[in-house]
Amino acid sequence: MNADADTDADADGNASAVTGPPDGMVDARDDLTPMLSQYFERCAEYEDALLLFQNGDFYQTYCDAAEEVARVCELTLTQREDSTGTYPMAGIPVDNAATYVERLLDAGYRVAVAEQVERPEAASGLVDRAVTQVITPGTVVDDELLGTGTTNYVAAVTREGETRGVAAVDAATGECLVTSVGDEAGLYAELDRLAPAELLVGSDAAVDAAALAAAPMVTDHEAAAMDADAATETLSSYVARPDAVVAGDAERRACGAALAYAEWTQGDDGPLEYVTRIRRHDPRESLGLDSAAIRSLELFENRGAGASETLFDVLDDTACALGRRKLDGWLRRPLVDRDAIEARLDAVAALTDDALAREAIRDALRAVYDLERLAGRVSRGRADARDLRSLQATLDAVPAVLDGLADVDAESARLDELRERIDPVDDARDLIERAIRPDPPVEVTEGGVIREGFDDELDRLRETEREGRAWVAELEARERERTGIDSLSVGHNQVHGYYIEVTDPNLDRVPDDYTRRQTLKNAERFYTPELKRREDEILGAAERADTLEYERFREVRASVAAETDRIQAVADALAELDALAALAAVAVDRNYARPTFHDGGIDVEAGRHPVVEVTQDRFVPNDAELPPGSVSLVTGPNMSGKSTYMRQVALIAVLAQVGSFVPADAARLPVVDRVFTRVGASDDIAGGQSTFMREMSELTSILHEATPDSLVLLDEVGRGTSTADGRAIARATAEFLHDEVGATTLFATHYHDLTGLAEEYARVRNLHFAAERAEPRAAGSRPAADGDDVTFLHRVAEGPASSSYGVEVARMAGVPAPVVERSRALVDGAGPETNGHDEGVQVTLSGVGPDGVDRAADGDADADDEVDADLVAILREVDLARTTPIEALNLLADLQDRVDE
Repeated sequence: MNADADTDADADGNASAVTGPPDGMVDARDDLTPMLSQYFERCAEYEDALLLFQNGDFYQTYCDAAEEVARVCELTLTQREDSTGTYPMAGIPVDNAATYVERLLDAGYRVAVAEQVERPEAASGLVDRAVTQVITPGTVVDDELLGTGTTNYVAAVTREGETRGVAAVDAATGECLVTSVGDEAGLYAELDRLAPAELLVGSDAAVDAAALAAAPMVTDHEAAAMDADAATETLSSYVARPDAVVAGDAERRACGAALAYAEWTQGDDGPLEYVTRIRRHDPRESLGLDSAAIRSLELFENRGAGASETLFDVLDDTACALGRRKLDGWLRRPLVDRDAIEARLDAVAALTDDALAREAIRDALRAVYDLERLAGRVSRGRADARDLRSLQATLDAVPAVLDGLADVDAESARLDELRERIDPVDDARDLIERAIRPDPPVEVTEGGVIREGFDDELDRLRETEREGRAWVAELEARERERTGIDSLSVGHNQVHGYYIEVTDPNLDRVPDDYTRRQTLKNAERFYTPELKRREDEILGAAERADTLEYERFREVRASVAAETDRIQAVADALAELDALAALAAVAVDRNYARPTFHDGGIDVEAGRHPVVEVTQDRFVPNDAELPPGSVSLVTGPNMSGKSTYMRQVALIAVLAQVGSFVPADAARLPVVDRVFTRVGASDDIAGGQSTFMREMSELTSILHEATPDSLVLLDEVGRGTSTADGRAIARATAEFLHDEVGATTLFATHYHDLTGLAEEYARVRNLHFAAERAEPRAAGSRPAADGDDVTFLHRVAEGPASSSYGVEVARMAGVPAPVVERSRALVDGAGPETNGHDEGVQVTLSGVGPDGVDRAADGDADADDEVDADLVAILREVDLARTTPIEALNLLADLQDRVDE
């Protein structure tokens, strides 16, 4: 259980503290009523979950558990009184349980559902109940609790030496992934890509769930389930050769634990038959995106105020849930194999070029239900008749999909392969069509499910029932005519069955063959021998028909379940086709271009940010020419587009390796192995990290893990500390990336003196975003107030920026006029702007002049050094944390005087 949940959890984080009898109620289990005894027995079997105990149309909870359920679910707490005493009770309606279960999951509970496993009328005593499902955040299978087209994983983590095994199971679809990583950074990156809802952690593998973007519930699973021998036994029930799907004990133990946990939650004693796709993958076989990159590139979540668009939102033009889930997986794991990328691009190109075929395919796919989840429910024996009809409707759409694929003119090996993989599963489709009524009821045990003509015996019983009911329907008219009692009526209820009702004033006209059945206040109810015979015939036929119909339904469902492998295979093929068609549709609608790959650098013509261009009325495209291993220093005002430009370069690279066309007129790209980002300011107060410490931690990962094939985005490195320290860290980082790492890097900075590095290092380049004032400033003079407006051109150009325009941006943001005027006076007093910094102080700290020339080579170096040494000494003595704004301004004025002297 989540330790942060607001529950009455015990020391181990379990919910057992709210499931037992309250103190003082009873001390001996034998003294409980039979029903309460059964309730607490089930609670004891699932002591780490909150038990919902079916009692007719409600799931009931009692005692302390009832109080907790009433609080969390906002239900009225009632009282129950029996021989045991009086105690609280709270019930959840069975027909609307999903709403309340969701609240309990959000509150940090696991929920065990104990259902009646026999009919009350068939029970000789107390109705037997058994836990049929344990619902946890990572093992939810009900559509009401799952998002459309989403993946919901429970993941397990184990450790063997330095190797961490990671396995994830989607209990709703049967997908199972397994891999291993060699260090903690790789573990967190893998978990962030999976985004599990629940995490099983072995005692040997520490994981800080709070550091993960998904913030999953952490479950301390049984150590025995993570034992290598137990894991081998579990895996052997799924695959003949476990070593074929796992590599090493860490992966074996993680995979076995995840599968065993999924089995336990689904109430199965053996393997989950629909888990047929255990796939091992190597993280190195996909583009590396850690949590920082996923977050800062806003692939799945946009953290801007009032913003909702993400890259996934832009790409998600899928027609069905299958395609949406597939596209999500592609974006979490872009490809690094060039042939595989080109195969996807070929398929997207073919669908882009043939609009008629593409839209015919997409129209057919809109009739497709979530076949993966349907197959899971059918295999688990939990599908109802409507689920089978949905499955049939999906298979009915397959011929139209194949017709659309056949009409695609362009060549694509991937589309050809999909044509072969898309199987109509005709036998299962035809069986459902013959067996199940077109609009069946939800309840499968009360008739109305099986088509007439499917089973002769069932048809005979239904005909007997219909004939009997028709006879009863005509009985009222016949008896009125026979007796002369116009008010006579024929009815039925569950307790007394069929009856003839006669009001008291007409009792003297009741025939001799009437037998009294029930006395009412103003009437009597009777039956006749023939009515009794017909009643027995009707009810007997109906009961036998309902029982037989349910048996036939289960047989049909089992026959369909036998085709689970084929159904899952066609589901996977339809999912891929939908994702490809969506990428093609987006490419056409957004005017994307097909990227090409080469062994050089990044060369993008008129590139655009795929999300920003959707949300803005006007977007200025920009080229990107980044040689391999180059460090491009990006300067310019805030709000000018630096961050957008950097992100768009990264997003174009990611999109291309997903297999998508890209927002540009043209793009020639290398295949990158990782995308690293250090963008934006954030802290981790709970984890004890300040903004600057968080920045340095992320920078550490980049400098350790980046390779010459990586793409690195750095934004304002060093801004979280003192100017001197920050500038030094920024410069050293740029030098290290150039000399040691060799990764292609975009480095946005306001430390304008860093632009001098371009004179010293071969692969360091300067880029800037320009801005214009409405009226140019004359040398040595201040412009008029109405001439201070700044226009951001949002265009990237070679060379360093001439100014940061910080004061102008402050004024545009609404900073009070006195502050703006004083800021402008201070800037003007510091001397003319050159590359955005004043000559004195910044020369001192960098050793490089505003023109990028080493000042030590200048003839006046001795005099400058003497001044610079004094300034440095003064600055080093300043305690910035305790300096007030007034003191800082006075200090700055004093430093200006010293420079002038």
